[in-house]
Amino acid sequence: MSMNTAQQARDEVGANIKAPPDHNHFPPLRRRRRRWVLALCAALVAAGGLGTAFAFTSVNDTQEVLVVSNDIKRGETIEAGDLAVVRVSVDPALTPVPGSQKAELEGSRAAVDLWAGTLLTAQAVTDNLVPGEGESLVGISLTPAQMPSEPLYGGDVVRIVTTPGDQGEITDREPVTIEATVVGVNRVEETGETVVDVSVPEAEAAELAARAATGRVALVLDARER
Repeated sequence: MSMNTAQQARDEVGANIKAPPDHNHFPPLRRRRRRWVLALCAALVAAGGLGTAFAFTSVNDTQEVLVVSNDIKRGETIEAGDLAVVRVSVDPALTPVPGSQKAELEGSRAAVDLWAGTLLTAQAVTDNLVPGEGESLVGISLTPAQMPSEPLYGGDVVRIVTTPGDQGEITDREPVTIEATVVGVNRVEETGETVVDVSVPEAEAAELAARAATGRVALVLDARER
């Protein structure tokens, strides 16, 4: 074999042998993985911060209020063990009694039936029951023509006046008038009438109830300024 032929053979063999791969051209797997881990850690830290902020905000939105611990019937005295202080998030539409007033309410009376587990509101507690001693509560059903169009409120002083009979007879005698105090007003949608609960002295309650039952009465609203 000539020198040229041997050299050519070596060149062909060298051409068929591939050079080892250049490691510098491989993608930086370790660096990419490290960036992914760092991004995940950052996301977890951010989520933890948001959770902490939410928990802090939720705690700040709560307030201490009073809740009924034992069933209390209307008119019963509220004792120390009947109320408890709890921390809850309260709807702005509600008016619960703050927990700081627990001691002040002991000895008061329930204005309505109170059930264990319910929030206590200011309207559910009273110092004076209605009707009070020596008074009676009478309900009067009135049509729009038997009462003023001005809305009635609890505490309004009114007069219940006897009206003429079915034939419209009017006598010289003074109409019977009974003074009363409005306690509650409820409109009956089915009939269009309004039931007005009034407080009157016990001695006049029977007469007022009898006259109201005939429907021959009218309600007069007196001045609210005293």
